[in-house]
Amino acid sequence: MSENESKPASESTDARIRAASRKQTRRSFTLATLAAAAGYGLYRWIEAGPKIGMQPAALRRAIQANAAVSRALFDERALAPTYPVERAEHLRINGLIGLKQALLPESWRLQVVGVANEASFPQYVPDVTTWKYAYSRGSESTEGDHFTFIPPEPVINRLDPILASSQDHSHPYEEAGQSKSALPAGTPGLLLTLDDIAKLPTHELVTEFKCVEGWSQIAQWSGIRMLDFLEAFPPAKKPDGTLPRYVYMETPNGDYYVGYDMAVCRHPQTLLVTHMAGQPLTQLHGAPLRLHTPTKYGYKQIKRIGLIAYTDTKPDDYWTKLGYDWYAGL
Repeated sequence: MSENESKPASESTDARIRAASRKQTRRSFTLATLAAAAGYGLYRWIEAGPKIGMQPAALRRAIQANAAVSRALFDERALAPTYPVERAEHLRINGLIGLKQALLPESWRLQVVGVANEASFPQYVPDVTTWKYAYSRGSESTEGDHFTFIPPEPVINRLDPILASSQDHSHPYEEAGQSKSALPAGTPGLLLTLDDIAKLPTHELVTEFKCVEGWSQIAQWSGIRMLDFLEAFPPAKKPDGTLPRYVYMETPNGDYYVGYDMAVCRHPQTLLVTHMAGQPLTQLHGAPLRLHTPTKYGYKQIKRIGLIAYTDTKPDDYWTKLGYDWYAGL
């Protein structure tokens, strides 16, 4: 066959290939356009839908489903790894919500609500909400747009400056707003001092603190097991004889608040911390009392606890309202 005879056949084949290619390209483009439109429509539908905790309900339910699977796969009673004290570091400061005023230590009391036979305790008062916390203004300076507040010693370690948004030390609710679980006036309960808590056995842990932001550090913690606290100041049981399902904690004046399942608080490694690295807590690390639970992310480990309430109603939770997971399991 001559070159001239084979050329038309070759051109015909090329034409068929180009036509098929154009058809396939149009089909792919059409499918891609439809997929993009569907994806955008789904996004708009999710965003326009109802919200749960400032998060689209569809996403919140996905998070809840993931938490349910995690709880089914991992036993919440399992112990977190522990480490030799030589590996402990000075824990970085992270999160100042509820800490922006320097609390005067002598004014601190731990409000405890929902205790069994609470009137039998010497620390009982008919209304815990009347207790007033006192704060120190300390020294002040302004750098750029930020007001820096450094309380005097011994209120806080001077290496830990407190950043406040203004010189107004009134009650500033943060982004999540006021807690719906705040105590109403007239709530009876206990007012405990640090000495009351220090009478319980002291335990030490060297565990890893994990932040949802992606960093972690090994730290040395000392304090009272929450389990021992629950035995010393036990929750009032329900009519069927079972314990309430939840524990609610908040900072003095309620700027930061966290809800827990009772099982988390009964975990043997959950501590009410008074010391870190062998030293009393500084205020930016939550003095005089913070929570450490190594099976949860850091945003569940409330600092400067001012209230512990036992409840059978699922309590409000600061970061859950802003879209984070209530479960917060590692």
